[in-house]
Amino acid sequence: MPEIVTMGEALIDLTQTVEDAGGIRHYAAFPGGAPANVAVAAARLGGKTAFIGKVGRDAFGGSIRRTLRENGVDVSGLYETDQTLTTLAVVSVDAGGERSFAFYRSPGADTQLTGEEAVTALLGYGQRPRFLHFGSVSLTAEPAASATMAAARRARELGILLSYDPNYRASLWPEEAVALERMKEPLSLCHVVKLAEEELELLTGLRGLEEGSLALYESYHIPLIVVTLGAGGSFYRLGSRTGWVKGQSVQVADTNGAGDTFLGALLTRLVAVEDLERLPPEELEAGLDFANRAAALTCTRPGAIPAMPTLTEIQDQTRR
Repeated sequence: MPEIVTMGEALIDLTQTVEDAGGIRHYAAFPGGAPANVAVAAARLGGKTAFIGKVGRDAFGGSIRRTLRENGVDVSGLYETDQTLTTLAVVSVDAGGERSFAFYRSPGADTQLTGEEAVTALLGYGQRPRFLHFGSVSLTAEPAASATMAAARRARELGILLSYDPNYRASLWPEEAVALERMKEPLSLCHVVKLAEEELELLTGLRGLEEGSLALYESYHIPLIVVTLGAGGSFYRLGSRTGWVKGQSVQVADTNGAGDTFLGALLTRLVAVEDLERLPPEELEAGLDFANRAAALTCTRPGAIPAMPTLTEIQDQTRR
């Protein structure tokens, strides 16, 4: 039975692999989508995971299902539709390995998940999972937005911990004000929130990590807030306590999937925690160091899912 269930977009990342001498960009079709990535990352690191979402009944949808299954992810909650195609995200990469996104999703199959489907899948595992994870991309279009909130509220009623990544993609929202309203809606339900530094500033209007995380904590009473800082590591707020865990220095090939790997790794370390609010800081910091190492390894290889490390790779890196 899964310990970590992720829900939301599963799509194809058409990821730039090279730009040739003629200026022509070459792309590879990698199965991805942030929640699907988190499920695979956790599974590769020994977690028991499942995914809830929807893909098209097409070649890309079949590729996503096959990839998730091959990586040990339970796909009983992955629905198919022949009414829309599997969503595509074109991922272009600059010289420093940083990404830009363009979505082909008008609508995409991921947006067509219904509340009945999401809740039915969540209740169908036979045993209550420890975590339900989702992101804000699921909130950008109906019926997936309502489905996400319905499943999150049901999970909260059942005592399932909620993990949330308010990953902001400006091109998927009609305007920033709408994005902010919808991205904030789940926060009061959540136990773990992982966000990038710029997303913390977007949600709070505050630049400082201490100030911004305190504003989120006081407004929404989130037990654990984690801010990823790329090569700078990760900052955390655990109630009134804060700290920072250093990152890893690596040669970056592609940052796609690094944040998802980080979160998948962290969740595998949190599934056994009985009370997040009483988690010893040293135990949390060990989990964040593990997550930082996993994310760093992902950055050394192209793609998201293909680049995600196994537990053995991280252990080998730690011993060096």
